[in-house]
Amino acid sequence: MRVDYDLDIMQKGQTPSDVTAAVIGRLSVILKEERPDIVLVQGDTTSTLASALAAYYSGIPVGHIEAGLRTYDLKRPYPEEGNRRMVSQIASLHFAPTERAKMNLIREQIAEDKIVVTGNTVIDALLSTVLRLKSDEKLRVSIEKNCDWLKRGGRMILVTVHRRESFGEPIRNVFTAFRRIVGKFEDVFIVYPVHPNPNVQVAASEVLRSVKGIFLVEPLDYASFILNMMRSYLILTDSGGIQEEAPSLKKPVLVLREVTERPEAVEAGCAKVIGMDTERIFFETQRLLNDYSEYNRMASKQNPFGDGNAAERIVTALETHFGAR
Repeated sequence: MRVDYDLDIMQKGQTPSDVTAAVIGRLSVILKEERPDIVLVQGDTTSTLASALAAYYSGIPVGHIEAGLRTYDLKRPYPEEGNRRMVSQIASLHFAPTERAKMNLIREQIAEDKIVVTGNTVIDALLSTVLRLKSDEKLRVSIEKNCDWLKRGGRMILVTVHRRESFGEPIRNVFTAFRRIVGKFEDVFIVYPVHPNPNVQVAASEVLRSVKGIFLVEPLDYASFILNMMRSYLILTDSGGIQEEAPSLKKPVLVLREVTERPEAVEAGCAKVIGMDTERIFFETQRLLNDYSEYNRMASKQNPFGDGNAAERIVTALETHFGAR
């Protein structure tokens, strides 16, 4: 896929306000030149909100992919919950991943005929990448060479922690639980691609650096991360997307947050919200490492977030709305 425009947004130490201002300013110029029929935005990042605002200010309709996710707590996750709720007020078309997400939008007075349940495009990307990894030995070998921990024996726990609401004491509590886990189980090791945010990097270095059985690694490209998910035993995360991806790979997920906008995974039984308390994280992880029946129960559940055909449904909805061109 060739990129036609790079807004060159990423700057060291920038705030959400900085990102919003930069995206609106730079994208507005492109929208004025290109005049698209619709602007599609995905998810709930600050760049998603800013892009939707830029389109709205330019008089261009907005289509929101992954619409309708809610915790109804503006601080959890921050700023994502506020971002996606504001985008819903701007969007003309809403591509909801699940029926629950659709009902959230309807309760907020979004017209039902502007909502299409599609599944989530993250599952499209995941399944296509899994097929590629299984068929492309050269790619697998290349990733394994760069991710040498994949050659270790034992059970790998893949973790991601990066939420702003976790900064400070909560993230240190999470890291302390990681230390206890690898200290208790000799056959278990943790792989943690550390987020570049300094609040995360400093805490990870102070609590986890040089701990035997914990690998602090650079952020992984998408294919590498998926292969690590495939090879993992279980996953601990505060990421939204991973809560959707892991069930397709039959990997139990422990969610390091107090609330989730993806309760479908919890209700299906393939994920559990466990918060950021050291004792709770250690207890729930230890349970899955020791209790094979509980592990197999979570690993066997069906993914509620889609079948890999979300993009096709979105294209069909756009053709219906605008007419095939």
